[in-house]
Amino acid sequence: MSSHRQPAPGAEQPPTPQPAVPGTAHPAAPGTLPDAPRPPVAPAVHPVDESRPPGRIILFGIQHVLVMAATPISAIFLMSATLRLDAGLTVNLLSAAFVLSGVGSLIQSLGPWKFGPRLPFVMLPGGAPLILFIAIAEQHGLRTATGAVILTAAFYFVVLPVFSRLLRFFPALVIGTMIVIVGVNLVKVGAVLVTGRPGEPGFADPTNLGLGMATIGFTVVFYLLFTGILRQLAVMLGLVAGTVLAGLLGRIDLGGATEGGLVSVPELMPFGSPQFSLIAALPLMLYSLASMAEATGQTVINAEAVGKEIDTRADVPKTVRGDALTSLFGGFFGLPLMVTSGENIGIVRVTGVRSRYVTAAAGVVLIVIGFLAPVTRAISVVPSAVVGGTAMVVFAVITVLGVQMLGRSDLDRHTSTFICAVALALGLLPILIPGVYAAFPPNVRILLESGVAVGAFVAAVLNILFHHVRPRIAARLTTSRTESDR
Repeated sequence: MSSHRQPAPGAEQPPTPQPAVPGTAHPAAPGTLPDAPRPPVAPAVHPVDESRPPGRIILFGIQHVLVMAATPISAIFLMSATLRLDAGLTVNLLSAAFVLSGVGSLIQSLGPWKFGPRLPFVMLPGGAPLILFIAIAEQHGLRTATGAVILTAAFYFVVLPVFSRLLRFFPALVIGTMIVIVGVNLVKVGAVLVTGRPGEPGFADPTNLGLGMATIGFTVVFYLLFTGILRQLAVMLGLVAGTVLAGLLGRIDLGGATEGGLVSVPELMPFGSPQFSLIAALPLMLYSLASMAEATGQTVINAEAVGKEIDTRADVPKTVRGDALTSLFGGFFGLPLMVTSGENIGIVRVTGVRSRYVTAAAGVVLIVIGFLAPVTRAISVVPSAVVGGTAMVVFAVITVLGVQMLGRSDLDRHTSTFICAVALALGLLPILIPGVYAAFPPNVRILLESGVAVGAFVAAVLNILFHHVRPRIAARLTTSRTESDR
């Protein structure tokens, strides 16, 4: 029991608080109510899990779609032109590409069960998987090519447990090097949209160059002058301004946007029943190993961009499973492998909007576009030079993220610097000098021409040799010398 001190005569003093006795309730003062129990404090929501007003989420989602919509369009148009597909089949495949891109984005962003890392991701067809798909189709037929996609999607699930155990050999040094190569390669892709390919008609057309540079300039001005939500939408506003300028210059053809029906429904197995051949699918399966390494880098750099700590051994397999599941569905709709895209990571970093619900909204928009034929055609009329100008800025941000990661990978060590230098040299070679491996056999050439795969493989192998094998050998030699001295 505690006692009160007596107040001095004529002085008023506040009541001395009674010490709390463990295990008992603190008595309320006369004439006052007892303290109400405090509600539990809710844990802070990470920005990546934070919901926003629906209107803003849709706006930000549309921004992601506008930046990346050129990829499925160009992928399907390239596939159609190379394989000489008719117009109806092309529209059907384009519809399927948008729908499956949306489904994959929802899987990766929302992360149902063990699929998807719950990070702001979008998924796309294109790149090396598209080239492999076309090569298999030309050699073995479209039905065998779709069968190869389905077999490769199943192959992901088979080899994933083994790959998960190898993730400890992919530290920041390896992933940072790979992300730099990814960024440089994507910047080149965006630049080609502006300039065209060397040797083709219209290469480096001054008007297209002007449109690309003007789009970049509009984006910079909007980012400089605006604040708040308008600044976060600077990428989309720059693209819209570039499109308006292209229209004023007569560089937009609206003829195709007004033709055709209102609804386009993807057709299941558009080439007929898939045919399965392990030999034909082997190049695609080999690529899938490099794709898993790239998915590792994409997951880590995405988490870095949104400031979320992840467990690579748990979250990277979720990304790969999302790729595999979406590719499995896509194979039945005649599409090449679907892969997580690094394009939207740059948008996340530029805008500062980290919520995964934004890319989920982008997924919904993509699905809607896939069923609305006029919207698909309207997006397809945006000039490639305008899309390329926007893409160059967004993709360059990915390169910067890779450089930042390398800055935290102890490059002061001479071995780390050497590993990074060799991996960059070999990884950038096929990007900077296209056709350098043209004299090699086709299957070997396909792998060597993937600068990301080469860079990741070289960085991982050298990291193992210098930071794992060499120290163990040195330790054994030191131990044996010590024992011999005794």
